[in-house]
Amino acid sequence: MSVFYDRKDELEKYEFMMGEARGRLAVTLDALTDALVLVGQHGVYCTSARNPKVPALDLQAVTANITGAKELVAAVMERLRLDKEATQR
Repeated sequence: MSVFYDRKDELEKYEFMMGEARGRLAVTLDALTDALVLVGQHGVYCTSARNPKVPALDLQAVTANITGAKELVAAVMERLRLDKEATQR
């Protein structure tokens, strides 16, 4: 299934509020957050063999990469907002 179909209502809402590009990025952030939640839940059961108090190393890597992707998307959203404000002046 396409993300455009799965998150149709969410896309329409955010695109209306923020414009097409920023709206789609906002939905992307939501999808990445959902992925982090799922990885976090999985991390409760898949712990490191060396230290059972932390998630397995592969889950730590996935979490770090998703968190980094969220930071990049948020930075792009902020740049688009600043560019839009500068254009409106």
